[in-house]
Amino acid sequence: MPNYTFQLNGETVTVDAPADLPLLWALRDKLGVTGPKYGCGIDVCKACTSHLDGAAINPCVTPTADVAGREVTTIEGLAGTWSDDPDELHPVQEAWLEQDVAQCGYCQPGQIMAAVALLRRTSNPTDADIDAIENVCRCGSYVRIREAIKAAAARM
Repeated sequence: MPNYTFQLNGETVTVDAPADLPLLWALRDKLGVTGPKYGCGIDVCKACTSHLDGAAINPCVTPTADVAGREVTTIEGLAGTWSDDPDELHPVQEAWLEQDVAQCGYCQPGQIMAAVALLRRTSNPTDADIDAIENVCRCGSYVRIREAIKAAAARM
């Protein structure tokens, strides 16, 4: 099998995997990164949302070969990206805690990563911008998600 080397949460990693192996499985099964969750495997639920070179992607449908030489960030690597303190939570993570967003928590890593990507594109998102995030939350905490994103935007 070929090897693919990329940056994962700020560190260089190499994965021995088939080219078409979904990145989600390289992350979870080969690298032990379990923040991105498996939900549907077909780019619908977006529980696995992570970042590739700063933009939101869904690793369940991204071939591992596509990330070679690039930068992948998962929820595990988000803290410390906002400041010089590697342990400081990102403002979106802080807002999630303050707004008590999570219920079961399964979709929350993907929700947070989608929100961070949105705020990179739009510093003052409207409700329509926020509602365009297509991540599915089976608990239905969408109102708190919206409030957390607005609080994080104000902080940023």
